[in-house]
Amino acid sequence: MSVEWDLIRSGPEDAEHGVLLLPGGMCAASSYGDVMAQPALQRVRLVAGTLPGHAGTPPPDDFSIENYARLAADLAKQHRCDVIAGYSMGASVALEMAASGAFRGPVVLIGISLSPRDDPAFFHAIVRLGKSFGPLPTAMFIRMTTLAVRMAHVSDERRAQLRAEFRRNDPRVLRHALSAYRDYLSSHPLPAERLCEAHVPTWLVHAEKGDGGLTDAERGTLDACPHTTVMTIPGTSYLLPDEQPERIAEVVSSALGSVR
Repeated sequence: MSVEWDLIRSGPEDAEHGVLLLPGGMCAASSYGDVMAQPALQRVRLVAGTLPGHAGTPPPDDFSIENYARLAADLAKQHRCDVIAGYSMGASVALEMAASGAFRGPVVLIGISLSPRDDPAFFHAIVRLGKSFGPLPTAMFIRMTTLAVRMAHVSDERRAQLRAEFRRNDPRVLRHALSAYRDYLSSHPLPAERLCEAHVPTWLVHAEKGDGGLTDAERGTLDACPHTTVMTIPGTSYLLPDEQPERIAEVVSSALGSVR
């Protein structure tokens, strides 16, 4: 199954190592722009790809996270990527790539939710209402997210770009993507154990507040796992790649170090 990826590339094409960057739901590849500009990654081949169907891009036939993982694994192979970094929904795709064996390198999971309990009740309500009211609840969700960008710790120029990117989402398309994502969060009873059993170096990065989180049981499992590192960035952040690009670049660099 072929899809059209909206990509942003940086770094030398002949670099020894490459990283695939997967943004969150509703977000465009440009959400990694500041991460890609960090000195820590200047000698790395970087490819950021908007999840098909998000930010106005052509949708896939299958919105399941499992299908996104297969598509992203093909993209990573095509661009010779040694590390996958994903944010929010993109992190779920990266997790599935590792857990399914589609990708065997290090992964960086930014602001990931492992189970339904990690996401706010409001999000689940929007998805449930979509089954009765079609795209209207999703359209409201897009509008509210666009308004919430005013709280992001970014430049005025980037804030305007974010609003424009969110507005490009088609609620008729996004409704299916959000529903498939919510289904995925319920698809595995012990997601933290499943991630540990993938036996790949993994970094999980969360803000102290704002971007979801992990249950105490999930955090305990991951803290005890020998190949996972759980990091908490102090403060509040709703858009970690945009608001904490230096910290995210440092974590990606650490993941690359495990490859070397």
